[in-house]
Amino acid sequence: MRDRTHSEQVIRWAKYVKSHPRSVWIKEVKPLIDSQIITANNFYERLAKIEGGNEKIRKLRNLR
Repeated sequence: MRDRTHSEQVIRWAKYVKSHPRSVWIKEVKPLIDSQIITANNFYERLAKIEGGNEKIRKLRNLR
């Protein structure tokens, strides 16, 4: 289970998002989200190149 400081940070971020326009806080979040998408795409590209990789990708994507 996550510690108390994590919960406090989530609450602080929620308050920040509620009290500031999207145009302000999106600038802070966008680079993180973009980098996560790029990292995931790179992972899938590497996985597809190994034996059985495409089958693993199909299984991963069906977990949703």
